[in-house]
Amino acid sequence: MTIGAQSPANSAEKNNLADKLKFVQTQIGEDEKLKEQCLFQLREWISQNRDIEYIPTDDNFLLRFLRSKKYSLFLTQQMILKYMNLRKKFGHYFPDMDYQKPEAEELINSGFIFASPFRDAEGRRVIIYNIGKFDLQKFTNADFGKLFTMTYEAVMEDEETQLLGVNHVVDLAGVGAAFSTLFTVTDFSRLITWGEQSYPMAHKHINLLNLPAALRYIIDYAVSLMSKKLMQRFKIHNSKPSLLENVNTECLPQEMGGIMPMSEMIKLWKEELKLKRDRLLSLEKINLLSDQGILGRKNIAEHLRNADAHGLCGSFRKLEVD
Repeated sequence: MTIGAQSPANSAEKNNLADKLKFVQTQIGEDEKLKEQCLFQLREWISQNRDIEYIPTDDNFLLRFLRSKKYSLFLTQQMILKYMNLRKKFGHYFPDMDYQKPEAEELINSGFIFASPFRDAEGRRVIIYNIGKFDLQKFTNADFGKLFTMTYEAVMEDEETQLLGVNHVVDLAGVGAAFSTLFTVTDFSRLITWGEQSYPMAHKHINLLNLPAALRYIIDYAVSLMSKKLMQRFKIHNSKPSLLENVNTECLPQEMGGIMPMSEMIKLWKEELKLKRDRLLSLEKINLLSDQGILGRKNIAEHLRNADAHGLCGSFRKLEVD
């Protein structure tokens, strides 16, 4: 497993995390034989696909897609193409994923977005957001997007997170109506829908705290764009006690009712980013030459209905279409 949240402190916690990982692996049918088979086929497909100029082919990178699609080779291929297309269409959010850049470091130090060093009770990585720390007079929507992308790419390097998913904790205190101008309606809509379909990340919980009345319509609109599954994982908290009933105290910074000061969490997060810096920068080389291989929902559903057992890695498991 790769570098991520701090390891459990005692043997009971370690065993608990191991049990959760084993349970998810069983749910998606993951075993060494299936992994080896699908990784081989996926690399063969990438090497022969003329639309793909470059994408990493190491186990860690490819497994995040295979796990997200429960080892359906066809759906994994489609997600990889969609992921590459997202990076291409919104390229201004992806370059310079370097936490050492002045604007990135300033936003990270402010607590705008970072990953907690502690997992929640289900073993999920917890990402903390303080959206009010984003200065609209100083930073752009490109800065906003880059910090999100950098954070997501970094946590997905961790194989435990690939399997167990992410818990989002978003504090909107101090966010005004001016935030509605940060993205165009079209870009905002595409980022929500394409992001859910294209990014190999399991969003297990999305917790919102201190939602300003002025932003309620934006949040309602964002939720309306989500899949039914993701909608059910979305929760608005009217108070800090409500948040603490749903998220483990030790996962949160002291300023949100947790134990460790936010500054200490951010320091640990920057140490993690330092170790992953070369990897994050290498992702800038990813390039899709054409999106002609990306199919629509109806074509994907038709393909799955017509596919025989040899068309998918694994068995005839029930699979969800993006």
